[in-house]
Amino acid sequence: MTYEKIRLEAADGLAVVTLADPSTLNAASLEMARELAHAFGSIAAGKVEARAVILTGEGRGFCSGANLSGGGAAGREADVDGKPDAGSALESTYNPLVSLLRDFPLPIVTAINGPAAGVGCSIALLGDIVVAAESAYFLQAFRRIGLVPDGGSTYLLPRLVGKARAMEMMLLGDKIPAATALSWGLINRCVPDAELMPTATAIAKELAAGPAALSAIRKLVWNSLDADWVGQLNAERHAQKHAGKTDDFIEGVSAFLQKRPAAFKGR
Repeated sequence: MTYEKIRLEAADGLAVVTLADPSTLNAASLEMARELAHAFGSIAAGKVEARAVILTGEGRGFCSGANLSGGGAAGREADVDGKPDAGSALESTYNPLVSLLRDFPLPIVTAINGPAAGVGCSIALLGDIVVAAESAYFLQAFRRIGLVPDGGSTYLLPRLVGKARAMEMMLLGDKIPAATALSWGLINRCVPDAELMPTATAIAKELAAGPAALSAIRKLVWNSLDADWVGQLNAERHAQKHAGKTDDFIEGVSAFLQKRPAAFKGR
């Protein structure tokens, strides 16, 4: 597939996916969402060799939300009442994309280089490690156009920052600067703008050099958001069984006993 709205580069076990429509602050058009799904699907299927992924944006913004001028989440399809069905694009395109990111088999680092608004906020927060530039901010802009938060926002935000702050973000629609997002526990790092990609790359390279068990770890944590105590203990038990059969486990124990750094292969 030829990408028009994103770029995909891969080297040394690290894939970098860049939202590349800077004239719109990387608005998440239907075309961009489909390209993202294809790129991440290709990486997940092993068609692109990688052990970790960075997702970032080109230019002054990470993602300004759905591209309303091009349809986007507002939708163009008429419902039975003759009015637009603003949820149709969610069902067909955006919801499968954010579910793909949540269930992705490799660690994802999101590098937020500017505004992360609307569905762009959700995509940003789906990173396993979220690194934001000091100039970045997070915005639930839906109230401004008379719509409801989507892209999993109403699921993610209460679990990340609690009901009170989630309500504030969604009902008031104020910008949350990166420094505030860090203090709230919404993101992992807030760094000077010039240090964004070096920091994100260093973290992603460390993840790419990690064991195959990292995939199981991210899955356990994401699934824990819906699990009960007994269910989570059982999930850990089964994941541990699988991890214990990997070459990386053998290497990790050998390296520990030999007092040397482990050389994990991701298998």
